[in-house]
Amino acid sequence: MTRQAADALHKPMSNAIRALAMDAVQKANSGHPGMPMGMADVATVLWRHFLRFDPANPSWPDRDRFILSAGHGSMLLYALGYLTGFSKMSLDEIKNFRQLGSHSPGHPERDLDIGAETTTGPLGQGISNSVGFALAERILNARFGDDLVNHRTFVIASDGDLMEGISHEAASLAGHLKLGRLIVFYDDNKISIDGSTDLSFTEDVQARFRAYGWHVLEVDGHDPDAIAQATETALSVTDKPSLIACRTIIGFGAPEKQGTSGCHGSPLGEAEIAAARQVLGWNYAPFEIPDDILSAWRDVGRRSVVERQAWGERLTKSAEQAAFNRTMSGILPPEVAPALMELKKKIAAEKPKHATRQSSGTVLGALVPVMPELIGGSADLSPSNNTQVKGMGAITAPFYEGRYIHYGVREHGMAAAMNGMALHGGIVPYAGTFMQFADYCRPSIRLAALMKQRVVFVMTHDSIGLGEDGPTHQPVEHLAALRAIPNLLVMRPCDGIETTECWDLALKSETAPSLMALSRQGLPTLRDATDDNKCAKGAYVLAEAEGPRAVTLLATGSEVMLAMQAREVLKTQGIAAAVVSVPCFELFEKQDGAYRASVLGTAPRIAIEAGIRMGWDSLIGEKGVFIGMKDFGASAPADKLYAHFGITSDAVIAAAKKLCA
Repeated sequence: MTRQAADALHKPMSNAIRALAMDAVQKANSGHPGMPMGMADVATVLWRHFLRFDPANPSWPDRDRFILSAGHGSMLLYALGYLTGFSKMSLDEIKNFRQLGSHSPGHPERDLDIGAETTTGPLGQGISNSVGFALAERILNARFGDDLVNHRTFVIASDGDLMEGISHEAASLAGHLKLGRLIVFYDDNKISIDGSTDLSFTEDVQARFRAYGWHVLEVDGHDPDAIAQATETALSVTDKPSLIACRTIIGFGAPEKQGTSGCHGSPLGEAEIAAARQVLGWNYAPFEIPDDILSAWRDVGRRSVVERQAWGERLTKSAEQAAFNRTMSGILPPEVAPALMELKKKIAAEKPKHATRQSSGTVLGALVPVMPELIGGSADLSPSNNTQVKGMGAITAPFYEGRYIHYGVREHGMAAAMNGMALHGGIVPYAGTFMQFADYCRPSIRLAALMKQRVVFVMTHDSIGLGEDGPTHQPVEHLAALRAIPNLLVMRPCDGIETTECWDLALKSETAPSLMALSRQGLPTLRDATDDNKCAKGAYVLAEAEGPRAVTLLATGSEVMLAMQAREVLKTQGIAAAVVSVPCFELFEKQDGAYRASVLGTAPRIAIEAGIRMGWDSLIGEKGVFIGMKDFGASAPADKLYAHFGITSDAVIAAAKKLCA
């Protein structure tokens, strides 16, 4: 039966959101009051009647997920957090909106204690994360059953979200995967910063989503009963995600500015706020919420307590309790470490000449059988990325028991969905594409780093070594650009043993994403297996000089082989060279000064990497020699390209001899 949402409490409860939004933005003299005021009715109906959550237990694994994709309207989320009783979102935090050190930043940042499931603001990211959230729920449901995993993902998205290209990728994928537990409320207010959306956005959004395979409804976003009925209808649809297009008035209640771009991204002003209070019948001082309205909202915050307790009892009785708790906690299975150690020993004994993308596939072959939460994928490059291994069935609706996602050529949507799966919990996602297309993923990679999520981006064909495909597909500046992202572990291993160690580090990295830069071309095994993980320090002496160092050769990935070749020749010419492998700049920067000094030494330094110099001066100094790329690549076999661009052992030898002359 349809809930009667338009009762006597709805109007004052929704107006409480509007009042807090306009007051906080006015006090901060900065922010976006229009969207929270326009979507207050939708949010009130959703949180009051449908959303399953418990502010006293914000990390309850089977809670519904609410994602404010339109992150500029952050005061909507903060108002809801305060009103329903999230511990960290006090009234003082509302008053400190957008201030240094507050829990109410300009755009929501992941913090379950305020009800923020993900960091949003860059438009399109939240709705695209939601696909990962919804998919994670189905994957875990297939593993653990309805008793433990049975929830939904709700999203509020804006016109801007649906303009962004990433949302097209994500919505298409969600429709293909038939994610029926994903419901998006589209704030169709027809206003953008520049003015009416008719200036730039005139397509039939509803028809587009129907074409994606979504269930689409349209409602008056200020009619609570209509909103409730549409939501109930969406909840009954199990084989399609739902888009509920809510026709709203931005800045609802502000008599002069509602329905205009003037209330989108700036304070309403004292006079307009006073007039809005009269229109809304809100006769209270700034930041004042009357006791009866606050009490009604706090009751909403307690609405799911019984349901959460019942879930807890089911978990206690479940045979899957230990596995579920371990999986959701993010603790790795105990079998992972010995599986990787055994693989290192095997590689050291056999010394194969494999591309590191191939070595990565071998590592995954060892991990998949012992790590059920490891979920892989690729942007239509599975055979090239070596990301799909034996035993990983494809995830296709309604077969969510699989372990592998065919994302199609949707790199940006793929990266955002991986972030959503990691944020949901219980999944360790990885997926691959060519490293050149890291630029297509970059905004989501950056957000993974900002949110401190364990996501593994597998980027193969990492240099001119990919050969004949030419400069359009050859990464040159990408390593430097990716290393510039704070809290991203960019790892470029030189052989199978380093690849194994880098995967070990990526899985253990609970507060930073990792990016694997992997070769297309075959590389010799240069390392012996050791009990310790040498890559863990970011750089280490792979081969010390025989005698006092005359020169130090630093290299990453496929170029470490060139450094080792040069070292052997230099030895015959009386020049003692040490080789330092630098698989991860970020980890090396975290080491103490004594260790860094012991690795780098005091001798002149040469760096070799098939990328640009940017970033290397921190290791070799301005007087150090860099052998690498200065421009885009070309189309030719890999060996011809390395010779053409002067990235050879002969070039290293000549540079060393000049430095030591």
